[in-house]
Amino acid sequence: MKLDGRRESTNVDDRRRISGGKTAGMGIGGIIIAALITWMMGGNPLDTLQQADLSQITGDAQTEQREFTAEEQALAKFSRQVLASTEDVWTEVFKQMGKTYRSPQMVLFTGSVNSACGGATSAVGPFYCSADEKLYIDLSFFSSMKQQLGADGDFAYAYVIAHEVGHHVQHLLGTLDEAHAQMQRMNQTGANKISVRIELQADFYAGVWGYYENKMFGSLEDGDLEEAINCAQVIGDNYLQEKARGYSQPESFTHGTSAQRMKWLKLGLQTGDLNQGNTFSLSDAQL
Repeated sequence: MKLDGRRESTNVDDRRRISGGKTAGMGIGGIIIAALITWMMGGNPLDTLQQADLSQITGDAQTEQREFTAEEQALAKFSRQVLASTEDVWTEVFKQMGKTYRSPQMVLFTGSVNSACGGATSAVGPFYCSADEKLYIDLSFFSSMKQQLGADGDFAYAYVIAHEVGHHVQHLLGTLDEAHAQMQRMNQTGANKISVRIELQADFYAGVWGYYENKMFGSLEDGDLEEAINCAQVIGDNYLQEKARGYSQPESFTHGTSAQRMKWLKLGLQTGDLNQGNTFSLSDAQL
């Protein structure tokens, strides 16, 4: 992905020297890190996924004095450039819809962080909080993607950020809050089905971002699409559950299967058409 010379977003709160707080809900990364860490320790990753939103740990915020490595700084710069790209793309897309895009803030943290949705540790991975319109990410997550899942490459990393921004787009359009309200009125199985639709639409929006990013800036290179698709494949609920336990439990899926995640990401990348991304209007079979 060619980003040389591109601007960096100023909507960034770098808290990487601050740690402490409570845990919060799971984002795209939570299904990767929490499940795999539990699996590698010999535990049941499904228990981790089911309890992640309920767990609470307390701690006082502390400031760490340390220098960041060149790799850490490069990832921070890359993340700021990707966020800037999402700002440019979604500002234009919203303008085409006759709407005004309000950019989210990205919080970079190390270890743990506080948000308006509660606290979180790095174990839940990147997540978006609609209460403060911020996306949170510990950059070490990208190393975990590479080492534990083999999901590597700059466009794969950009997909992670674009997915969380996709949740912000859902929030601005009213979709996210409506979906969360529906989930509160359902049992766990029904709520999981809504969660899958939320995540697949965020994948689609990440694809839409990629479509317009390339159209506006010509930034995609050979292999970029494959990087993102591979990432979508290895974070499918069925893939992770089968890797951890040898079988999967569809009723517990919260993010979608590998095939579904690849499908919706590719659809967004290929069409850039928001009208094709209504995952809430389809049956389970159509997803």
